[in-house]
Amino acid sequence: MALGHYENFPVASLLLPPKLREPISIIYRFARSADDFADEGDDPPAERLAKLHAYRKGIISISQGNTPTDALFRDLAGIIREHSLPPQLFADLLDAFSQDVTKQRYANFAELLDYCRRSANPVGRLLLHLFKRTTDSELSCSDAICSALQLINFWQDLELDYARGRVYLPQDEMAAHGVGERHLADKTCDAAWQALMRYQVERSRRMILSGAPLGRALPGRVGLEIRATVQGGLRILEKIERAGYDVFRRRPVLRAFDWPLMLLRAV
Repeated sequence: MALGHYENFPVASLLLPPKLREPISIIYRFARSADDFADEGDDPPAERLAKLHAYRKGIISISQGNTPTDALFRDLAGIIREHSLPPQLFADLLDAFSQDVTKQRYANFAELLDYCRRSANPVGRLLLHLFKRTTDSELSCSDAICSALQLINFWQDLELDYARGRVYLPQDEMAAHGVGERHLADKTCDAAWQALMRYQVERSRRMILSGAPLGRALPGRVGLEIRATVQGGLRILEKIERAGYDVFRRRPVLRAFDWPLMLLRAV
C-alpha cells in the first residue's frame, strides 16, 4: 500500500512468489528514493524538482532503448524489458512526487483522486503487469485498492503532512463540515472533526472493498498477498474509528499483533 514510504505496499513480501520479489524490490527502490526527493532533507524546492527531473530523463532514456550506467536505473531497465512494464507508469509516479513539491492544498475530492491516480495506482498496475493479469476489470480493481490505500495514508498521517505544509483533506469538504486548518494546528478533535473524518473513513472503506474481489480473482500467493494488503488498509480504518478519529494523539499503525489477524481475515 502506498502509505508513507510505501510501507504498506506488498514490497518483496514473503507471501509473493520468489521470482517476483527482486523486480518488486527494484520498483520499491525507485519509488522510495524518488519520494525521498520530494519529502526528506532540507533541499529547496528547485533542487528537489531538479532531482526528480533527472529521474524522469532516466525513464525516457530507458524507453528509448538505452542502457543506463546508474545501478538503480540499470536494474530498472532490466525489469522493464524483461516484464514489458510500461515506462509511463514510472513517469506518473514522478509527476505525483513533483506535485508534492509544488501543491499543498486540494480543492475537492476529484483533485485528490487525480493525485492518487499518479501517486499510488501506478504501483498496483506495475504489480499486475508482473503477474501478467491486466484485464480492464483487474486494473480497475487495482486502482480502487491503491487509491483507497493512498487516502488511508493521508488520514493516518494528517499531522505529519501538516507539519510539512500539506493538507490532503479536500478543502470543500472541510468547509462543509465546519473544519478549518486551525483544527490541524491545534490538534482539535471535536464533533465537526469527527464527522469529517467519519465521512473520509467510510468512503475509503467503500473504495477499498470495491476493489477487493481482485484478491479472489488472482490465484495462489498473489491473491493472498492482495487480500492481506486490503485487510491492512481496513485495519488502519478500524484503528482510526476506535481512536474516535483522534489521529493526532493515537496515530493508527499496524503492529506485530495485527498481522496474524489480517492474515486470518485474508484466508
